Amino acid sequence: MSEILKQLSDEGVSIWLDDISRERLRTGDLERLVKDKHVVGVTSNPTIFAKALSKGSAYDDQVRDLAVRGVDVEEAVRAITTYDIRWGCDVLRPVYDRTDGLDGRVSIEVDPRLARDSEKTVAEARALWWMVDRPNLFIKIPATEEGLPAITAALAEGISVNVTLIFSLERYDKVIDAFFAGLEQARANGRDLSKIASVASFFVSRVDTEIDKRLDKIGSDGAKALRSKAGLANARLAYALYEEKSGTTRWKALKDAGARPQRPLWASTGVKDPDLNDTLYVDELVAPGTVNTMPEATLVAEADHGQVRGDTVRGAYDDARAHMAALKDAGVDYDDVVKVLEDEGVEKFEASWLELLGSITGELDSKRAGA
Repeated sequence: MSEILKQLSDEGVSIWLDDISRERLRTGDLERLVKDKHVVGVTSNPTIFAKALSKGSAYDDQVRDLAVRGVDVEEAVRAITTYDIRWGCDVLRPVYDRTDGLDGRVSIEVDPRLARDSEKTVAEARALWWMVDRPNLFIKIPATEEGLPAITAALAEGISVNVTLIFSLERYDKVIDAFFAGLEQARANGRDLSKIASVASFFVSRVDTEIDKRLDKIGSDGAKALRSKAGLANARLAYALYEEKSGTTRWKALKDAGARPQRPLWASTGVKDPDLNDTLYVDELVAPGTVNTMPEATLVAEADHGQVRGDTVRGAYDDARAHMAALKDAGVDYDDVVKVLEDEGVEKFEASWLELLGSITGELDSKRAGA
């Protein structure tokens, strides 16, 4: 086992893998990562599934059966992706049991084409929850304005939710309120709050990518000195908000009723800029009660040469606020940045979903022609 990853876990950071594939499951690779790399959870998204389907032959038998049955492509996508997620849940089930449901979670995302439709998002969440049928499942719902009521509704029905695509502090504040409202409704409905879980996925590296692009356009020495620090500052202030909301009477009442906290999850932690340390968004976001979901390359890098120096979040709030103020003074419009990032995030996942549909359509047609 990696001593560095053990140190990270001991600091209260749950290590999740941001990847899943039939090949990884079939070969036992995920089990090895759980055993050797302290991996205690898995996240997925449409891009990950599109990539998995494009490689190898792991899906051929299932696609052939789906073609013989004459199912349409929408049903085929659901059958294929939920199969992987169900298998992943079973692999992680011992972790779920050992941690009393804290970890051992596997996430699947609702169809990203529904991101701006509350009612359809809830219906999709129900369908995925039923199809996978595992207690250690998370349904990923994007934190769009339309996603907020869907988050509340899903939680109220006892569906555990991974809130994804969070970029702004203002939206994160609303996400926390949506979480509270969902648990309050669940309690009113007589549900056991200890069985409902949630994480809030706050994206990191994409913030730097967008802001650095704007700083480079400004071009001054002062602007250049601000590069590649906004993602960390933004995330640290998100944790400050998490702590603030955790001290409210509203949360204390839910906690007394058995509720679990909605843990902050650091997503998009793979470094995009080759000039940066490849473990930057892990080493600099260590705080208790958090999750860091990493692409495999980041996980391997952290295990090899990460530098765990204890809590690197709670002592940096003042610096984070100062940095965000400096960005504003330099002419970076934070509100516009996070709007662009949310819109792009939805569009990218939708494009990946359409790519996935196209790939499976081709495979189904090929198998039918071969039959």
